[in-house]
Amino acid sequence: MRVSNQSTYDAIKYQLAKSVSDLVTANGVVSSGKRINKLSDDPVGLVQVLSLRQSLSNIDQLDRNVSTARTWLDGGETVLDSVKDLITDMKTLAVQMANGTVGPDERASAAIQVQGAIEQIESLANTQINGQYIFAGTKTDTKPFEITGSTVNYYGNDTPFSIKIGRTATVDVGQNGETVFGNDTTGIFRTLLNFRDALNSNDANGINNAMDTLDDDLNTMISAVSDIGSKGVRLDVKEKILGDLKLTYTERKSSLEDADILAAIADLQSKETAYQAALSSSAKVMNVSLLDYLK
Repeated sequence: MRVSNQSTYDAIKYQLAKSVSDLVTANGVVSSGKRINKLSDDPVGLVQVLSLRQSLSNIDQLDRNVSTARTWLDGGETVLDSVKDLITDMKTLAVQMANGTVGPDERASAAIQVQGAIEQIESLANTQINGQYIFAGTKTDTKPFEITGSTVNYYGNDTPFSIKIGRTATVDVGQNGETVFGNDTTGIFRTLLNFRDALNSNDANGINNAMDTLDDDLNTMISAVSDIGSKGVRLDVKEKILGDLKLTYTERKSSLEDADILAAIADLQSKETAYQAALSSSAKVMNVSLLDYLK
């Protein structure tokens, strides 16, 4: 059967195009180091790779959340440790001022120290992390405490600010400041304000009451620090889980999409040889003369 020149040329064009396509694909594998660069390379594998990429992206986000949560908890623990130290100092001062040999002038002078402690604790209670108040509940954009004269004002709410650390898991990293520092009737602020006023009025009974109440306030701070510590342990566990998942997903994704570089280079060389051979043979076939057309 006689084959027309047109059919021959079409076959040659098809083979050359296929050789070029194979060469481009092989080069893409070597250049990217990836076995899957487009859907047609491995449709099923690509779907799995995309799913793993999404899972890894979610893990990265949770990692950032855990890091943020740790920053908040560390900040809160630092604040409460400082408040504990101030309470201890005030307890020591109260013991000294309760001595019957201490006169009104000395107690009035001590009241100035107490006022300084009140102001320090107020500043600590209004601590911010990245511009957000950590003792204002979920009202993180609102300054929680303001001490005016002998009045304690709390402007936060009673719902601790939380951060998502899992699909359905969250951890409270902020604090209900009213629970930790109290309000106008109870808590460390009220204790110190009453202590200050007792010193100024040379009220021995008021000073003794402050000593007892300061013990309760110190226990409140210790309990709050302990709670932060337990949450820190929870974050440690979560970080370990996320790290293990990230390693597993990364290895699985690599096994699906990464190419065997040595095999890929060998394949590229083979495709280059095939392409050169196709070019050479095509040139010979297509090198026809005018007499060939006239036959």
